[in-house]
Order: sequence, then C-alpha cells, then structure tokens
Amino acid sequence: MTDKAGHSNETADDGHERPPSASGALSLIGRLRAWLAETAHLIQDRLQSNLAEFFGDRQLLVWALAITIGVGVAYAAIAFRYLLGAFQWLWLGTGSEKVLAAASNTPWPVILLAPVVGGLIVGFILQRFIPGRRALGVSDVIEARALGDCKIPTRDGLWSALAATVSLGFGASAGREGPVVHLGATLASWLEDRFSLSSPMRRTLLACGVAAAVSASFNAPIAGVLFAHEVILAHYALRAFVPIVMASVAGAIISRLHYGNFAAFVVPEYQISSYLEFPAFALLGVTCALVAVLFELAIITTERVAWRFTVPLWLRPAIGGLAVGIIAVFFPQVIGVGYDATDMALNNQWPLGILLLLIVAKAAATAITLASRFAGGVFSPALYLGAMTGSAFGLMASSVFPEMASSNGLYALLGMGAVAAAVLGAPISTTLIVFELTGGYEMTIALLLTVSLAHGLSQAALGHSYFHWQLSKRGLSLQEGPHKEIMRRLMVTNFMTMREAGQALPVDLCDIETAWLVPNDTLERALRAFDNAGVARIPVVSPSDQGNIIGWVDRMTALSAYNRALVESHEEEHR
Repeated sequence: MTDKAGHSNETADDGHERPPSASGALSLIGRLRAWLAETAHLIQDRLQSNLAEFFGDRQLLVWALAITIGVGVAYAAIAFRYLLGAFQWLWLGTGSEKVLAAASNTPWPVILLAPVVGGLIVGFILQRFIPGRRALGVSDVIEARALGDCKIPTRDGLWSALAATVSLGFGASAGREGPVVHLGATLASWLEDRFSLSSPMRRTLLACGVAAAVSASFNAPIAGVLFAHEVILAHYALRAFVPIVMASVAGAIISRLHYGNFAAFVVPEYQISSYLEFPAFALLGVTCALVAVLFELAIITTERVAWRFTVPLWLRPAIGGLAVGIIAVFFPQVIGVGYDATDMALNNQWPLGILLLLIVAKAAATAITLASRFAGGVFSPALYLGAMTGSAFGLMASSVFPEMASSNGLYALLGMGAVAAAVLGAPISTTLIVFELTGGYEMTIALLLTVSLAHGLSQAALGHSYFHWQLSKRGLSLQEGPHKEIMRRLMVTNFMTMREAGQALPVDLCDIETAWLVPNDTLERALRAFDNAGVARIPVVSPSDQGNIIGWVDRMTALSAYNRALVESHEEEHR
C-alpha cells in the first residue's frame, strides 16, 4: 500500500500495517540533515555579515582606545587632585579636601590674600598661554562635539587644567569636576588624532573621556556613563554604550586602586517616615528650583557687572580673589570645592541660621570666582548649595511636623540632587551621581520627585542649563535639535566643487556679482545666500582675494550634504 504522501507501507498477514521501512527512515534523516545544513548556512552568513560590519567599523579599535582613555584619564584626574593639594598645602598646610580644620588654624591675612596670589598666577596663565583668554570647561566639550569634530587643542586643555589647580588650590570657590571633565576630553581628543576615525567614532571616544573623568572624580561609574550620554552626546547611542562603559569602569577601577571604594560623603542613617511626607518633598523640589535659578542669575549678573569695568586681564582674577578672600575670612566654609562643609550639612552639624548664611555666601563667592575668570566648575558648588538648602528645609519641616519629618540627612541628600540637576540640566545622571556619591539608594522615589520638579521649574524659568547659557554667550544655541547643529557644523569646503587651474567658470556664474561664499562659511549661511540670491549656483572665493573664484556650490549639492548628515545623525543615535 502507498499512503497519500507517497510512502510505501507494507501490510502484515494479519491485516495490520507494518512500521515504515528502513528506506523511509533514511529519507527522513536526509531531510533533517538538509534542514540543519541550511540553518547552519544561514547562521554562518548572518554571523559573517555582522562580524564584517563590526570589524569594518573598527569597533574593536574603538573598544581598545576606550579602555586606554579610561586608564589615562583616571591617572590624569589623580594627578590633578595631587597638584591641587600641593598648591593648597602652600598656605593651609594640608593637601586634603577637608580644609575647615586647617582654615580655623590659619591667620586671617593668609586666608584673605591666598586667593589674590592665586588670581595673579591664573591671570598670568590666561594672558600668556590660553588663546581664548579664559579657562575651558564642560561647555567647550559640548561645543567641540557639536561643531568642532571633537577637536580640542591639547595645549589649551593642559593650560586650563593647570589654571584650575591653581584656582582651587589657592581657595577660589568652584568645583574641580568641570576642569577634570575637560581634561579627560582633551586627552581623548589627542588620542583620536593619532588614528583616522570617522566622526561618530570621534564623538564616542570624546564621550569616553568625559565618562572616565566623572567616574574617576566621583567614584561613580554608572553616573559617568549617563553623564556622557545625557550632557555630551545629547542622545543615547547603542553602539557608543559599550566603549563608554569600558572607559568609565576603567576610570573607576584606577580611582579605587588609589583611593579605595569609598563614597565621597559620609551619609547618616535616614528613613522616610511617612508617605504623607511627599508633599514636603515636592515643596523641597520647588525650593531647590528657586535656589538654582537665583544661583544662575547671580553668576550671570555678576559677570555682566564685572565686565563693565575696564581692568587688565591679568589683574581681573586677583581682584576677584580679594573679594572671595574677604568672604572666606568670615565664612571659611566657601573655600575650594567645599566637600567638608557639604558633609557637615548631610550630618546635621549646622544650625539653621548658619545654613542660610552659607547659601548666600557660597553663591556669592562662586559667582565672583567665575566672573573674574578663575578656572573651575559649578558641580561642587551646586551640591553644596543643595545640601545646605535641603538641610535648612529639613530643620524647618521637623519644627512644624516633628512627628512626620524624616531626618535632616535625607532632606540634604534630596536637595543636593535637585539643585545640581537644575543647574547642570542633567536630571538622570545627577540622580545617579547622588546615589553613588552617598550610597543612598533607599530614597529613590523621593529623589526622583524633587529632582524632576527642580529641573522642570528651572527650565521653565530660565530656558537653559548653566552649560547652555555659556554656549549662548558665544552665539551657539544647541537646544534647537540636530538639524541646527549640522547646519552650523558643515562648512562650504565640505561640499563645494573646486575649480581647477585654468578651468572656465560655468556660464551661470559669470554674471553673479551680489552672492558669493568663502570656504569657511557654514551650510546655514550658504542656504540663506541661495535663498536671497534666487540662484542655483554660487561662486566660492578666496578669503584673501574676493576677486579670485576658487570653486562653486550647487544648491542641490548643499541640500544633499545636509540630508546625508541628518541621516548619519539618526543612524548614529539608533545603532
């Protein structure tokens, strides 16, 4: 007998069908082998294709460079701290970040004049060695990523780092994290220049330098990864994630080998007493937003006032140092990064009146420091102001509702995250930094509430973070989306057609007199020129001789370059 599938079945004498023959079993095994061979072939093709793309994009090189950057930046951050401590030792007799005890035993004239001496040194460095006449920081890294193909001059970066160690070492009121971030980005940029890398690879490695700097400075590898994505890259690129993690982990390992695996602050025992306390946490978020806004406005206003006076650049930091020194005589808690004063706020060691005075004193000292062109960042001052604000708020809350209010340490922790997130414009990474700085993972939902409210209200009031305000002063608005960044990053030289020697001009260029471009003009200016002239082709002239036409730009070529860059940007974000 033969079944419908064509298989032959034998029938026994008793009328029952016999099992399939050996030839049928062999046929089944053959089909199974064929299916397995086809599946293996498909898997092999897919693996070969994926691995070819991986090695074709030089991802293995990027991973190796990321680890190298992580180790190198960590040692640079350690050297930065040692050098800062050496300058501090000259007048305080200690290289530790715990300066309050040393300051209490230091004569007041020394406290008054130390920032002046540091200001004179910083002024000399700015005058002689830094072309932009200002120390560089996080905003310059953002600008390099967005518009400068991630190129940071090594010389400028190293001089800026030296200026920061002098500034902080001699008592200027600022943070060390911003200068270390810029130093990390500088080293990453230097290493990138040793290889022929694509723009996406350069951006990834620049973010690796930043992540390693944050990780090594704070002993916070998770926060380093998120800060690099949130603030520097401004998007979460999947392909960039692995090398950035590698760099951040490498930085944390080196830092822990030298300093141990300890949180930056000693956090007291705390607990959320009741869920009915969450309205108080929300009110704290509103209060921190107000403090952050006033802090940024103080910096903006102080800078505008400072530059109304005609003072030689080399003398400007010294004058600012004198003002900081006067404040430090009465409030030595404002000296340097202020970690020990912040630690005391977390442990409820300041009375309410002192807390309120320290908020004003630190904000004023930091605003003067930055306006007078000392080198330094705003992260440590933001943590300081947040801890003081939260601790003061906690004292008032406990006096009103003593049976419901949680410990002051909890409010101080929440305040740290809220003010820092509002100032930096980085709510996610700031939340993680507070977790890793303090080891305080128990107050997650309370921290998220206060951080989000402070960040949202600060953005509503000011419309920008501190870093983007710095960029806006230079005429750069990078909050308008990637299309604006591309239009300002692409230059005419990237898509122009060069005119060869002796080559005749196209006919449609011979009569154009009103519209012309130079190679360093941006795509944005080129598109406006096309629109104003109403033509499809514009000549490109030599910057030194406008009568010498060296090439031309077609409108469709410019638009094609713009579209390609947009596509590449979206691909980078989703790969």
